[in-house]
Amino acid sequence: MSSDDSSRATDGAPSRDAEAGLFDRVLSALGLKAAPSFRDDLEDALADRAEGGDFSPREREMLKNVLGLRERRVDDVMVPRADIVAVPLDTSLGDLLRIFRTAGHSRLPVYAESLDDPRGMVHIRDYIDYIAAKAETVPPSRRRKMPAGAPDLGKVDLSTTLGTAKILRPVLYAPPSMPALDLLAKMQTTRTHMALVIDEYGGTDGLVSIEDLVEIVVGDIEDEHDSEDAPMIAPTSDGDFIADARVSLEEFGAALAVELGMDEIAEEVDTLGGYIVTLAGRVPVRGEIIAGLQELEFEVLDADPRRVKKVRVHRRTPAPPPSTDVVPPAKPAGDV
Repeated sequence: MSSDDSSRATDGAPSRDAEAGLFDRVLSALGLKAAPSFRDDLEDALADRAEGGDFSPREREMLKNVLGLRERRVDDVMVPRADIVAVPLDTSLGDLLRIFRTAGHSRLPVYAESLDDPRGMVHIRDYIDYIAAKAETVPPSRRRKMPAGAPDLGKVDLSTTLGTAKILRPVLYAPPSMPALDLLAKMQTTRTHMALVIDEYGGTDGLVSIEDLVEIVVGDIEDEHDSEDAPMIAPTSDGDFIADARVSLEEFGAALAVELGMDEIAEEVDTLGGYIVTLAGRVPVRGEIIAGLQELEFEVLDADPRRVKKVRVHRRTPAPPPSTDVVPPAKPAGDV
């Protein structure tokens, strides 16, 4: 190619990229190729991490979470069954007061025989409203001794059960495979902030609150009553690790610099507790030590009949390698 041809190719003629872009637009106009969606354009913009972009780091993170929301299912965000704080239908109002005080939740699911037989939920606001309504009227005999309009809590029968008080609200039910975004929309339209995750047999798998769904986008939401959570895994002064059994195997492996993902057992479970139970073939009891691979040992610090809760992890001292020194044979007696 001559220099003149070269200059025309670079200056006058359209580049191959421009021709390809024009060809794609023609195909899109004819309906032979889908035009790039706004979602694709937004994902491309978020992938561009050049300084001075149109999005701040916080905006970029939230927009990515929004775009990823349609990929999340209910079972990705639910509280597992073992961690649900629920109360029986025959719980007295006095016991319920204690449970509300220690549970740290404003809504509690209510069940009959078991958690697989849910009957609704109780909201702390409805509970207080019931107590206040019962204590509102002060008998004449005590009216002179109390300020005007003061409630008489002595009139409240705290032995009354939840079933008798009739302060339950309905909950939603969702399958584990339901898209999280669909459940969020359903919660908004029904003004219900709690859903129980039900498996194919009608049993309760977990629980999802509207806060759990919103946190997918904005991150953890903590209020003034939330205590600071302890780390899921933390080193000790003697070189061991104290781990919550709910820690993911990925996080555990990163903390200890081990590759459990290559283990066949690790392919079947997601958490350290599940890994230990699978290793043992049962739920180990408190104080039991389970030997694992890669010179690891797991001492169960806390457990109940259903699951392991907390473990101490330490490495076994590897056995010394066999000696390679050649020992000369013993000389027969009498040889000089």
